Amino acid sequence: MPELPEVETTCRGLAPLLDGQRIAAVLVHERRLRWPLPHGFEQALTGRRLLAVRRRAKYLLIDTDGGTLLVHLGMSGSLRGADPATPRKTHDHVEIVLSSGRCLRFNDPRRFGSMHVVAGDPALHPLLAHLGPEPLSDDFDAHYLHGRTRGRRVAIKLLLMNAQIVVGVGNIYASEALFHAGVAPGRAAGRLSHAEVARIVAAIRQVLAAAIKVGGTTLRDYVNADGAPGYFSQKLYVYERADEPCRRCATPVRHRVQGQRSTYWCPTCQR
Repeated sequence: MPELPEVETTCRGLAPLLDGQRIAAVLVHERRLRWPLPHGFEQALTGRRLLAVRRRAKYLLIDTDGGTLLVHLGMSGSLRGADPATPRKTHDHVEIVLSSGRCLRFNDPRRFGSMHVVAGDPALHPLLAHLGPEPLSDDFDAHYLHGRTRGRRVAIKLLLMNAQIVVGVGNIYASEALFHAGVAPGRAAGRLSHAEVARIVAAIRQVLAAAIKVGGTTLRDYVNADGAPGYFSQKLYVYERADEPCRRCATPVRHRVQGQRSTYWCPTCQR
């Protein structure tokens, strides 16, 4: 699934493409996304002036002078710039034609992604209203996270993947951040010291920033706004490296399932 670095990379790639543009046309080739696109979706966007593109959690927000297009890439989706003359790829479900002559194509093989036109403040939309702070913001610090862990018996990795606690720390980056923090993923969140929580916060910031710098992580399907893969997979320390030697101590990396998701850790480096 595209996580925060992949969505942020897409956001930054789309910004120059959308700057100063209007939406000339919207072509829907498949309405059956995670939530079916309603009739009137095309009309709500056509003719609108584009103001900005930004990210909240794993959502792209494309602001117009008549509302906001809220986009989630689902499990394997992408939103990329294209020449309208280029033949559509399989699973290109929505095309947004710009006044420049370029277009955006929303590709989603599994159709788990979504698109919504929001008339009011998108922060109040049900998909966004209950989200926790951004992990790279000042609101997410050791004091905040330590407070949210108190009295919690849930494993720290699962807590980090709870979007009501902090957004955008998905499976890959939670595993990697806990490795860099030296904390085992199965530790009870409420038993962590303030110093350990501080290391986790610093590691989350470090790992996400590094992933954004190289364009995210491509393990299977993800491509950015230009159709290029992310390269952070070449820098992974534990994720999907079960039984391979730890890059720090050579101990075999272990694997288990937590909350129906694969978890990887080094039993020597993480305690």
